Amino acid sequence: MSLSKFKREDMEFVPNGNVMELRPMQQLRRAKIDAAALKGGRKLRKDEEPRAQMVGRWKPIDDLALLTAMDRVNNVKIVHRVCKFSCMFSLKEVHQRWKALLYSPMDSQTAMTAIENLHPETVATVRANTVLSPEEEEVIMSIKSSESPSLAKFQELIDQNAAIFLRERTAQYLQTYWRELRKYMLLPDQVIAPGEEASYLQSFSEAEAEAFNVNVHEPIDEALDAELELQNRRNRRSIRLLENEITRMSVLVDCGRGPRDLDNNTIACLCGHRVRFLIQHPEINFGRDGNEGSDWKVDVNLALEGPAEKVSRLQGTIKLRNDGIIFIANVGKRTIFVQGEPLLTSHKTRLDDNMLVEICGLTFTFIINPNAIDAVRTQCAKTSEPLK
Repeated sequence: MSLSKFKREDMEFVPNGNVMELRPMQQLRRAKIDAAALKGGRKLRKDEEPRAQMVGRWKPIDDLALLTAMDRVNNVKIVHRVCKFSCMFSLKEVHQRWKALLYSPMDSQTAMTAIENLHPETVATVRANTVLSPEEEEVIMSIKSSESPSLAKFQELIDQNAAIFLRERTAQYLQTYWRELRKYMLLPDQVIAPGEEASYLQSFSEAEAEAFNVNVHEPIDEALDAELELQNRRNRRSIRLLENEITRMSVLVDCGRGPRDLDNNTIACLCGHRVRFLIQHPEINFGRDGNEGSDWKVDVNLALEGPAEKVSRLQGTIKLRNDGIIFIANVGKRTIFVQGEPLLTSHKTRLDDNMLVEICGLTFTFIINPNAIDAVRTQCAKTSEPLK
């Protein structure tokens, strides 16, 4: 890099460890003055505090937010209350920084140089989210509360009032701001009925300041803590009783799904917590239907009960023999648990009434209709068909 563009009276190379750092001469003079004052034993006055400390806290993005907001409202108190800086600056610090940017050529030039080095997207984001000017608010408030404006409406406002709005303003930001005004009854055509005046709403800065001012070292109120602990125990006991009651009620509901609810055409029922699958054919298969548009279908789609991503497309079959015995066979990749016993792939086992069947986390109760089973056995005896 060529050093011809740096003037000697403006910049100077200073050793910093093993490298040479280029620093402004004015900053070095200020550091030398501060060091000389400290060496002589004299304390620095407030107006002689090292500016490096002040500049170090104020980042370029903070300076940009301050300059943009002051250009909009020209009120330090509003800017301090509304703007979100990188640090929690006090009102005095914001005022001092604003005066420094106005009346100190060195601070102003340094800040502007740093702002120019910011990424364009960062600059646009800060300017787009800055506080609205009174003129901008007046244009937004021209939309009545009874309307339902779209983004196109706000974009039209921006295009028609390009001299008023910042060029970084977006229709989405204006729409959100207008909705907040309508929510808190701040639009001109909104009138609060007598007796319905809303209470004062704290801003985020005020609530944050109030939280910081809370004394965390307050004495412990033992009586209050004991009362809170007692109430907490009561609440836990009530929750436990409600949980037990829910369990009892769920058992009653499951019992209500017995053979009395099954017609003569239903052989058995696979009852889950959400749905019941009625088995009306001697042999059915169960698993998971294919994706939308797929032709793969099963007789019992377990996805209707709950998450069935791990269930195989064809997980198993349930078959009724002529002698009235029902078997379940596992033909899928996942293990099926019957009464807690694993049923591996290519194996089968007998299903009896009220047996618990678990498939990939989905739990079912298998209920047999004895009337239908007796009808099958009678028909088998009449026809004298061999057992299958």
